[in-house]
Amino acid sequence: METDEISFEDLGLDETTLAAVTRKGFESPSPIQVLAIPRLLNGDANVIAKARTGTGKTAAFGLPLVQTLRTESDHVRAIILEPTRELAVQTCNEMQSFTTGRFPRTVVVYGGASMGEQIRDLRRGTEIVVGTPGRIQDHIKRGTLNIEKIDYFILDEGDEMLDMGFIDDIEAIFAKANPASRILLFSATMPEPILRIARKFMSDYEIVEEEEATEEPLLIEQKYWFVRENEKIEALVRLIDISPDFYGLVFTQTKSDADLVSRQLDERGYEVAALHGDIPQSQREKILARFRSRKTRILVATDVAARGIDITGLSHVVNYSLPFDGSTYVHRIGRTGRAGAAGCSVTFVRPEERRKLAYLQSAVRKASKGEMTAGEIPSVDAVLEVKRNRMFNDVKKSICVPVKTESESDEVIPLEADSEVSVPQVISADPVFEKMASDLCMNQSPEKVLAAVLSVTYGKKLDRARYGSVASAGMSMPGQDTGNQMRLFVQLGRRDGYNARELADYFSGLLHIPGRMVDRIDISANFSLVSLPVSAGNKALDMLKHDKTLPHMHIDSRAGEGSGSDRRHEGRNRSDSEYRSRPARSFGGRSGGHSRINVHVPTERRGNAALYKRRASGAETF
Repeated sequence: METDEISFEDLGLDETTLAAVTRKGFESPSPIQVLAIPRLLNGDANVIAKARTGTGKTAAFGLPLVQTLRTESDHVRAIILEPTRELAVQTCNEMQSFTTGRFPRTVVVYGGASMGEQIRDLRRGTEIVVGTPGRIQDHIKRGTLNIEKIDYFILDEGDEMLDMGFIDDIEAIFAKANPASRILLFSATMPEPILRIARKFMSDYEIVEEEEATEEPLLIEQKYWFVRENEKIEALVRLIDISPDFYGLVFTQTKSDADLVSRQLDERGYEVAALHGDIPQSQREKILARFRSRKTRILVATDVAARGIDITGLSHVVNYSLPFDGSTYVHRIGRTGRAGAAGCSVTFVRPEERRKLAYLQSAVRKASKGEMTAGEIPSVDAVLEVKRNRMFNDVKKSICVPVKTESESDEVIPLEADSEVSVPQVISADPVFEKMASDLCMNQSPEKVLAAVLSVTYGKKLDRARYGSVASAGMSMPGQDTGNQMRLFVQLGRRDGYNARELADYFSGLLHIPGRMVDRIDISANFSLVSLPVSAGNKALDMLKHDKTLPHMHIDSRAGEGSGSDRRHEGRNRSDSEYRSRPARSFGGRSGGHSRINVHVPTERRGNAALYKRRASGAETF
């Protein structure tokens, strides 16, 4: 069925509903709307519709519902289950936007919001209830929601419901619903549990599916970058700055990572917000509203917090942390490149995660018909060149008005163009600024004055010092991490009163380096393993030779062995006796002229945590 030959009028919608369609700006129905709307309006069969997110499926069931349920009712006539509160709110708003009169009334219920307010909304009367499974069950148990007389039971994002473990909740809600109600199930995939629900509750049903929907690749571009953990923020900053109009989601594994990345970007002046499970619901809604309106350009989120977020027009999805499995990766990157639109995903991969990357690439190849390809972190020069060009073009557009050429074109001609056509006219400035310009240019070259003004205005944004270094992701040698890092054993552990943050602060104060440069900290009871830049590690070892009050430390000779994931937990599993028996490791420079440090660790501690902390902060002198 060719959708370009079909209009909304052909689907059986009446004039009132068509007016709502026009007001929404819909021009032609999507494939799933062509398949679903006539069946829901004219038939009585239960329907399973296979449809991806972003293809208009809310209108596919919403338009028939508002047309059918246009009169006031004394009981709920339709229930719509959504996997997340964000989707529930979004669907409710869409349903209300389809309604041109007083009815049908739509109420949304979800966890994290006021139960009392939801109860009042339900008691005022409603024809359609949209909600999450948990909160729907709460209202059914309280007696504030009765679904025994409903005419429609709609299960949206069925596969997502299963992934989130809602199968028991769904079955419990089905058991309370009118068994004669018409059931509509929308799902992006058709796993066996979905079909099992259909067989159990839907008796006879019809499956409709978009033609060739799975043939489209998920994204235009999928890149991965090898980058060390402590250099990820630098790589992210370069990605943002080199991408025109960056508008994207950044995925982290943990809430603390989401907060940290958001804070680091905010400190650098980016419009960013974090979203995770500890954010109150009222604040979540404000964050999402700002992100949808593009007042916030970057949203740093965990997988759980981002479930159900349906925001169009994203330019990028960034996997700041490598996802656990292929399905999580596909779900993340599916937030961009929707319904055939262009998009890009960039995945940060630590060098020790190469094996995991290979597995992920295989899963992605099967699931998304796409390919993850290696990319290079842009150089500072490349980023600055893009920023300079963008700023220069913005300035030209701001201060110049186009002039008509012989072809009556409105094109702005570059100021440096050497042609017979006149250059754009400079917009007239306020006399006050003209006087200031005249004073500044007195006995000065106008070009040099303008250059100075531009330097003052844009100099900080184009300052190379704004960017740090990113090391190459090659293979590491024993004692060194990839990216020119040194792995050190330090005789400070939990028994000395240290945790990872305090150990990072200790080395930051001792070596006068940012705490973020103290990486991959593994703490045992009596010792720790830390990674430092080679120059900082050598400085610490040199300080130890001259200052015996410092805790013992030496190069970890096993730092290059095994995979990175294995090494991360090595420090917790090794015994002190293993280190005491290890031979000394040399360092310092040319063979024959280097110093050696005895790595024997005495059984008694050399000092206490409070002493070292005071030493690092400069509060104690020796």
